[in-house]
Amino acid sequence: MILVLLSCVIFFLAGSIQGLTGFGGALVAIPLLSLIMDVRQAVPVAILNGLVVTTTLAYTLRRLLDHRKILPLLIGSVPGIFLGTGLLKLADPVVLGRLLGLILVAISVFNLCFAPRPINPPQIWGYVAGFFSGAINATVGAGGPPAIIYTTLHDWKKDEIRATLTGFFVLNGYVTAAVHASSGLVTVQTLKLFLLTCGCVLLGTMAGSRVSNRIPQRTYLRLVYLLLMVLGMILMIR
Repeated sequence: MILVLLSCVIFFLAGSIQGLTGFGGALVAIPLLSLIMDVRQAVPVAILNGLVVTTTLAYTLRRLLDHRKILPLLIGSVPGIFLGTGLLKLADPVVLGRLLGLILVAISVFNLCFAPRPINPPQIWGYVAGFFSGAINATVGAGGPPAIIYTTLHDWKKDEIRATLTGFFVLNGYVTAAVHASSGLVTVQTLKLFLLTCGCVLLGTMAGSRVSNRIPQRTYLRLVYLLLMVLGMILMIR
C-alpha cells in the first residue's frame, strides 16, 4: 500500500512537470521510483504512464504532426529499443541506476550551461538521434534529450518542435512498451501499478498545464534541471 501511495505522489509530480514544460515527466518519475523499487520495474511502469500523457497530447496536436519530421527519429529508434531492452534485462540494477544518474547529471549540465542554436542538421542525424533516444529510453526511460536536441537545432517553429517531439514520443513509447512486454519486463504487478497510478499522472498533467502560464518557463526549467542533477547524484552514490 505504501509503495502504491508513494508511486501515486511521484506520478502526480511527474505529470505536473510534463504539463508545465511539455516534457520531463519520465526524467523525474524514474529516478524517484528507483529509490523505492527495482529499476527494471520502474522503467516499464513509467513508460506506460508516459503513454497516457503523450497519447493525449498527440491527439490535441494531430493537425500539426508531420511524418517527414517524425519518421527519421522513429525508424532510428527501433534498433535502439531492442538494444536497450536487452541491456535492461541483463545489466545489474545498480549499474543501471548509476548510468541513469550519470545521464541525468549530463543532461542537466548541458541544459543549464548551453543554449543550442538552429543549424538545420541533415536528416541522417535524425536517425542517429532516434537510435540513441530509443536505446536510452528502453534502458533507463530517459531517452528524450537526443531527440530534443535534434529538433531544437532546426529553425522550426515552437509548435512544430512540440508536435514532432510528441509524435515521436508517443510512437516510440508504444514500440518500447511492446518490446518490453514481449521480453517479459511488463509483468502483472507492473500492469496493476500502472492502473493504480495512471489517473495521478493525468491529474498532475492537468494541474501543471493550468499553472504553466503563471511561472516563467526559463526559471522553472532551471529548477527542474537542478532537481534532476541532485537526483542523478543520489543515484550515482547509492
